[in-house]
Amino acid sequence: MKKAMLVSAMMLTAVVGLAKDIKTAVFTTTPQMHCENCEKKIKGNLRFEKGIKSITTSIPNQTVTIEYDADKTTVEKIIQGFKKIRYEAKEVKTVPAPTSSPVSP
Repeated sequence: MKKAMLVSAMMLTAVVGLAKDIKTAVFTTTPQMHCENCEKKIKGNLRFEKGIKSITTSIPNQTVTIEYDADKTTVEKIIQGFKKIRYEAKEVKTVPAPTSSPVSP
């Protein structure tokens, strides 16, 4: 019984220690994405940047959404990755949606 509890405790510690800090950032670019070739250029090159997990582009919204491991990279490093392919990127700061006020009884 003690052995099983010890193994369980060790596994729990390992899982907590290996947890990744995955974050999402949304960028706009200059020049703006206006075609599929722009999307391919961004996706094809940024996917090699350290810590990037996924890249989603939207031509109608002119945005690039990137999920990344915050333990391996930062928004500033991602912006540097854009510069390597001759794009200026700017992070879009989203405004939190208004929360509804609690209903009083």
